[in-house]
Amino acid sequence: MKIGLTSYSMNAYIEPGLLPVTDVMRFARENGAEHIELVPFGFTLHDDQTGTFNEALIEEIRGLSAELDLPLSNYAVLGDLLKPAQADREAEVERLKRHIDVAAKLGLKTMRHDVSSFRRPLESNTPAAFEESFPVCVETCRALSEYAEQYGITTLVENHGFFVNGADRLIRLMEAVKRDNFGMLLDTGNFACVDEDCTVAVKKCAPYAKMVHLKDFYIRPESRLTGVGGLFRCDAGCWFSTNSGLTMLRGSILAQGDLDVWTSLKLIRESGYDGYVSVEFEGMEDGKLGSTYGMDAARYILASLGD
Repeated sequence: MKIGLTSYSMNAYIEPGLLPVTDVMRFARENGAEHIELVPFGFTLHDDQTGTFNEALIEEIRGLSAELDLPLSNYAVLGDLLKPAQADREAEVERLKRHIDVAAKLGLKTMRHDVSSFRRPLESNTPAAFEESFPVCVETCRALSEYAEQYGITTLVENHGFFVNGADRLIRLMEAVKRDNFGMLLDTGNFACVDEDCTVAVKKCAPYAKMVHLKDFYIRPESRLTGVGGLFRCDAGCWFSTNSGLTMLRGSILAQGDLDVWTSLKLIRESGYDGYVSVEFEGMEDGKLGSTYGMDAARYILASLGD
């Protein structure tokens, strides 16, 4: 497995303009990253409002990737393919196709897109609602995968947010779309958002993984943190509620939180996965510290697991 960093881990530096994404690439390489994943928060590669590509930055990123010998592993964007109106869903598919174009311009072979809005109201996250929306999930994911095929790109869906999350929902989507260039971005921590046991979910989903995020959380009962954090609060230092409302999560440095990162990595390796692994840090510590310690921890755990 190749341990690297998602640019999102350095979001506290990128979004306020403290570091451009190119300097984040340099930071990652200096600290041992074997690849970098691009998440366009704080920088723009396609302007959805004007429909224009940031060709200069795309070329700068490609050139720097070659100069640093730091491969670009993945491009990950938000999305909402479950908008109520069909015209809006069609427009969202077209918007995401432009981001597939970005991935192609970057020379990438994978791109993650969301299916559901991260901020979809939790009260609408029911089994019945998922059943009702499932045909649309399959149709839109298939359409994007078909478009990406011309570039040799594999589209990915992550266990992200609170609706299209959970091992069984993700596996069902993988098997329904059933395309060679469609797969799962397996996030080892996000199953906690829907109150699942992360190691059990990782074992079930690892055979479908075509990209991996390593993440860790602190986990506490909601009753001990009344009045702290809230829904959809993933900014640094904030606790946020799981789907049930009974548990609160806060990002931690990898292997310093409450998730069993050792077992998750062991299960992923035993599944035969040997591709890119992005450390994703979203804790309250400094982003440079969290990113560096996280990659160090991932390398140490893999080395300790042996062959």
